[in-house]
Amino acid sequence: MRDFRVKSGFLAVMFTAFCFMNVPASAESEPELKLSAVSAVLMNADTGTIIGNKNPNEQRAIASITKIMTALLTIEAGNLDKQFVVDSYAIKVEGTSMGLRADDIVTRRALLYGMMLPSGNDAANAAAVSVSGTAEKFVALMNRRAAEIGMMNTHFANPHGLDQEGHYSTAYDMALLTKTAIANPLFKSVCSTKSISQEYGNPPYTRWLKNNNKLLNMYDGAFGVKTGFTDAARRCLVGAAERDGVTLITVTLSAADDWNDHIKMFDYGFSVVKRMPVTYDTSGLFVESAGCGEKIPVKLKDIIYLPLSTEEMSRVKIKPALKPFLYSGFASGDYAGMLEIYFDNKLYKTAPLYAAASCAGDTEKLGIFGQIKLFIERIF
Repeated sequence: MRDFRVKSGFLAVMFTAFCFMNVPASAESEPELKLSAVSAVLMNADTGTIIGNKNPNEQRAIASITKIMTALLTIEAGNLDKQFVVDSYAIKVEGTSMGLRADDIVTRRALLYGMMLPSGNDAANAAAVSVSGTAEKFVALMNRRAAEIGMMNTHFANPHGLDQEGHYSTAYDMALLTKTAIANPLFKSVCSTKSISQEYGNPPYTRWLKNNNKLLNMYDGAFGVKTGFTDAARRCLVGAAERDGVTLITVTLSAADDWNDHIKMFDYGFSVVKRMPVTYDTSGLFVESAGCGEKIPVKLKDIIYLPLSTEEMSRVKIKPALKPFLYSGFASGDYAGMLEIYFDNKLYKTAPLYAAASCAGDTEKLGIFGQIKLFIERIF
């Protein structure tokens, strides 16, 4: 079996113990962890760091996990509760269905659940036509959005994922897409829904839609994301789970035992990525004060926790960004600036800094412009 390269890499033994290679069991002190998938990715959803992978950039058919993009674009188009009549041609598509018929009245919201829970190909096509006018124009939108996300090895040819020439992606690209999608609260809510009633038809009536994703019941903390299967793609699965402030994304393409593949990756990921405390010594930090005649010390109120692996922590840098000065009349605990936390030299998080002392001061010494600015700051 080809290797599952673990990149958290803080100890070489962790690398060898969790790589998916043909290593004799007697050669390692820990059991060999294997995946059935041809391609796989385990990602820290907070940073986008790949914790483990197997053939992550191999272009493959992706079946109905395509609908992650279709659902995201449907949400981004808005007007989710406006009723309309489905395009009769669009819903004439083979495979899984939410049961749409010609002249049915639906909403985009109902189609969202229809494509993400029972994986309705009719729902995906109907949503595409509703958003863009034609499926072809929607596919163009899918590819533009993929480029924006950074999915460099992906090309969409349809909204539903049925096998078609020129329709492919990679485990890594699908993890990138999922990172973007689950940041949308509605998408996250939809893909985590186990079952729901929706009204559609002509006239509309209530139906129950059930989610095909067994991870929602199999793994504590799992909240998505999407299943898929075609003859060419075989079993495809995108998962997501969160525990104690850590969110992981798992992707498998062409996996004979996908449920267990994802459980293994989640277990490993949560053993590596933790809520790591970030400490910063503020004893040398001071902010200038106006009307008080002295520099004011600043402080953090709470410990900062970041969902990172040990290796990721080594890529964090912190620098303070203090206010130019505090006007007199401030109290201990008033906002004095922030800590800027950088990950791979990009701003990642911020944490507020507060004054560690009070000062009544003399506002008369501020002058008219200083007093006006003080008044405005106190209001806003």
